[in-house]
Amino acid sequence: MFSDQASEMSVQIMRIGNYSLDNNLFLAPMAGVTDLPFRRLCKSLGAGVVVGEMVSSNPELRQSRKSRLRLRHDNEPGLRVVQIAGSEPEMMAEAAKYNVSQGAQVIDINMGCPAKKVCRKAAGSALLKDPQLVNDILNAVVKAVDVPVTLKIRTGWDKNNRNAIEIAKIAEGNGIQSLAVHGRTRACKYQGEAEYETIANVKANVSIPVIANGDIDTPEKAKEVLAYTNADGLMIGRAAQGNPWIFREIDHFLQTGQKLLPASKNEIAEVLISHLSELHQFYGEVQGVRIARKHTSWYLKAIDEDSDVMSRFNQIDSAHQQHDFLKIYFQQLDSL
Repeated sequence: MFSDQASEMSVQIMRIGNYSLDNNLFLAPMAGVTDLPFRRLCKSLGAGVVVGEMVSSNPELRQSRKSRLRLRHDNEPGLRVVQIAGSEPEMMAEAAKYNVSQGAQVIDINMGCPAKKVCRKAAGSALLKDPQLVNDILNAVVKAVDVPVTLKIRTGWDKNNRNAIEIAKIAEGNGIQSLAVHGRTRACKYQGEAEYETIANVKANVSIPVIANGDIDTPEKAKEVLAYTNADGLMIGRAAQGNPWIFREIDHFLQTGQKLLPASKNEIAEVLISHLSELHQFYGEVQGVRIARKHTSWYLKAIDEDSDVMSRFNQIDSAHQQHDFLKIYFQQLDSL
């Protein structure tokens, strides 16, 4: 699929509305992952834009603990991007206005989430089945706010119904400022390989910035995807879990053609322990300890496949003990 043109590529810094980005690398919004501590971390390690977790447009859910945590942007560097989800144009417009009043600088609309609980409500990627409703939602949200509005989609509903180009043209016609395309259909979820050809076709058919998303997990792959799709930027999701350094590695490779050395065990230890402290503080000890478990498993997967380590770590139920466990663990690694 990929050609030799990757070596001839030059990268132009993207703009979203009046905002010029630090670079063209985006942290994808991931529910339960891209909370404020993780966004801060990825931004510090080279992400150009970090997108918050999806929040419902339903005002009845706005004051729930989950929503309040997802909407926190205190001391967040860079653009404050809030992603909203829903299926009613008026409610989506009101949600956009509310979030702008709370400090959102960019509103992103979710039409890419494949989760059943989202699609059952005719939101997320389920909306791709109804282009007229897509049009109505985009029109309502763009008219409701003075900040840039962006959109994230998939390539279609299923392999027999790829309508990303149609949706992209609707987005462009309604004033959407950039479009992120995950290279899978809703039916594919996260299975199989991302279809970059569809992303390339979308890019060829609209003039707004297009961001390629899906299976971008190395600097080399990033460069190949950019060259093949002619996309303006890249969005990285699962590959950043436990590996926030991927942004600086990709950015350096795109700028210089040279690979950075991977993070050392000492840096991994320092970042992981600091990240856990942020999680404990952000969520409180009980929830923070639980959330720290999945992040720790992602970090350690890259350096140690000993499942017994995580099984022991998962038995810990205090923040202090989690810190002590990891400090001892990394000291033992150094002695090997």
